[in-house]
Amino acid sequence: MPKRILIVEDNADLAKLLALNLRDLAYEVDIAGDGSGGLAKAERTAYDLIILDIMLPGLDGLEVCRRIREKTPYVPVLMLTSRSSETDRVVGLEMGADDYVTKPFSIVELLARIKALFRRVEGLRHNSMPSVPGRIEAGGLTIDSERRTVTLRGNPVTLTAKEFDLLLQFAASPGRVFTRSQLLDAVWGYGHDGYEHTVNSHINRLRAKIEENPTRPRYILTVWGVGYKFAEPDAAEGG
Repeated sequence: MPKRILIVEDNADLAKLLALNLRDLAYEVDIAGDGSGGLAKAERTAYDLIILDIMLPGLDGLEVCRRIREKTPYVPVLMLTSRSSETDRVVGLEMGADDYVTKPFSIVELLARIKALFRRVEGLRHNSMPSVPGRIEAGGLTIDSERRTVTLRGNPVTLTAKEFDLLLQFAASPGRVFTRSQLLDAVWGYGHDGYEHTVNSHINRLRAKIEENPTRPRYILTVWGVGYKFAEPDAAEGG
């Protein structure tokens, strides 16, 4: 069955050019010319990939990405941006984008990124996180991996999609130390070398939401000079 791609791009000529090249590779392609239209299509149709421009009329691409990430099932998002600011790229990744391409770009580069994203998604399906229970409990923290919900002492905790993925990555392997690079690869995917501060900012936000005292965390612990780990069961129960 051919993969289906949504292009959300207000430059009609560029959108048509991308669609032409993607259809030549036997992908099915839909186009939306603004953020609201793109979000509506994404909510109605199961896409295998969304190519999303940041600068859009109405809802901008960052907001569209944020809203897409609030919903399931997961769909890869490749962002297009004409901005050169590193901040915009980092914000896009933190909103849940899987990769980005800066305009102007070559069609060959974009197609290579798309194929790599599809390979990664396929790899994750075949090598998903081993033995993740449907429900993880640790010291008053409960993670439901199927419903993608988190509660702390019975109270719901609101997390972004990437915050939840990061927490689940930790909680599924208590005691295991992850480097920032390993977490980037596992949660954000390939191509984000140099963005270790993205991991730091997500961990800081997670701690603010789940730790009684974020400066003295019980759950997500810093292993100085190496990375981070989730507290082993006995330690998480303590405090």
